[in-house]
Formats: sequence, C-alpha cells, structure tokens
Amino acid sequence: MSDTDTHDQTAEPITDEIHDNSWSANLEKPQYADDAELAVRDALVAIDHTTAGNHVNLVTHGDLGHPEEFLYDAIEREYGLDPEYVEQCGCGGHVTRVQVA
Repeated sequence: MSDTDTHDQTAEPITDEIHDNSWSANLEKPQYADDAELAVRDALVAIDHTTAGNHVNLVTHGDLGHPEEFLYDAIEREYGLDPEYVEQCGCGGHVTRVQVA
C-alpha cells in the first residue's frame, strides 16, 4: 500500500461544508508534511467548497516548500484562477489566497 493510499483511508476531509464566506483551509497538519499530492487534492476540495465572491486562504506545510512549486499549476489548470501568495507564517508554513469567481 502506498503512502497516498494510507492517507486516503485515514485523512479527514479538509471540509464537508460549503463556505459562503472567506475562510482558511489548514493544510499544515502533519499528514501534509511529506505529501504534496494530498495537499493539492485537499486544496482543490477547499476551493470547490468556497462560493463565488469569496476567497479561501490555503495554509500549506512549510516542509513542502513554496506553494508555487507544487500547488499553483493545479489551481490554474483546474479552475483558471490565479493564486496569490500572501506570506510565510512564523511557523514556516505558507499562505496562498484564492479568490473564487
């Protein structure tokens, strides 16, 4: 069984509700530290669960590096949206804002 398969069975969904407001998705938990694929998957789910006119802040684990390296292409390809880098957190994570049209 691959690490991804294990995560699929044990990882809680990033959200199961539709957010009709701006919000933050915490992709900094330990399960994301070495799994960029899981971070991308859950970031896309977070965007799917954000209504038009709002934004979601995607807070990614610092061990994954700058989100431009692993996340931005997937967001642009899937939604045609332009992610905006906000800042690096004091703990090492990164905040990317995605405005949902």
